[in-house]
Amino acid sequence: MLDVMPMPARTIQPLDHLASGVAGLRTVMVNLFAISSPNGSWALIDTGLPLSSNRILHWIERHKGADARPTCILLTHGHFDHTGALESLAERWDVPVYAHALEMPYLTGKSKYPPPDPTVGGGAFTLLAPLYPRGPIDIHRRLRELPADGAVPGLDDWRWIATPGHSPGHVSFFRESDRVLIAGDAFTTTKQESVLAVMTQRPELHGPPAYYTVDWDAAKLSVGRLAGLQPNVIACGHGLPMDGPEVQSALDYLAEHFDLVARPAQGRYVRNPAITDENGIVQLPPPVVSPAFKIALGVALAGGLAYAFAHRRRS
Repeated sequence: MLDVMPMPARTIQPLDHLASGVAGLRTVMVNLFAISSPNGSWALIDTGLPLSSNRILHWIERHKGADARPTCILLTHGHFDHTGALESLAERWDVPVYAHALEMPYLTGKSKYPPPDPTVGGGAFTLLAPLYPRGPIDIHRRLRELPADGAVPGLDDWRWIATPGHSPGHVSFFRESDRVLIAGDAFTTTKQESVLAVMTQRPELHGPPAYYTVDWDAAKLSVGRLAGLQPNVIACGHGLPMDGPEVQSALDYLAEHFDLVARPAQGRYVRNPAITDENGIVQLPPPVVSPAFKIALGVALAGGLAYAFAHRRRS
């Protein structure tokens, strides 16, 4: 599997002003976006990591004013790094939260997300994946299903697009007029599994964060669907935004060569996806024990036996 896309795209600086009416904020390692309409209304897409609410509120105050309130909060999906401040912000603003129907069980207390796969992608964030919260959270009083026709509440010039794979009900958001794409975690513009890549934010196209992707066939189809939109500007949940003529060729390459540059060679969900429905998890493939884990376990067992043998000889 290749690690780096061969066709980099020009980055946009800053994230804070990436297109007309579109501003982004990075909370440690994940992005969220405030999207404004010509009539002055606006919506927030995703809510960053836990404990991010004060930073988000200060950012919104700087952009929109002290008493600013969105028409709604929109979710690309419900993973913990995209819903960290969701409950506190929705309560403070008293606004509805919109998500895809297949994300509902993880947002209404019904089901945890499928377990991550720490054997794919490499990097420190992958090794830490078993420690990440899988939910569920419960915001059922405020939760609404995205309209079936692709309309985006409060944003007439945008539409949502189903892009499952990374999560069962993952969606992306697209504005046709200038072809701006908010892709969530359908793909990334940094190697999210790597702490070094996240720190340096070198712009390059990658597939979705591997450790939390539960259906690789669906993820491949979703990248192809987004490439077909021919976006001019792409902004993801992880990494810097990109624009320029190289964007389309790089995204086309990722879609065409997804199995080579994005899909892991092996892993828990690589050949058999997690099966989910509107109530959550239905069936999971068995976990995979990585060679590195087997080696570490063998070393630990050998060390334990050596210690026991030495202790027995002394006694």
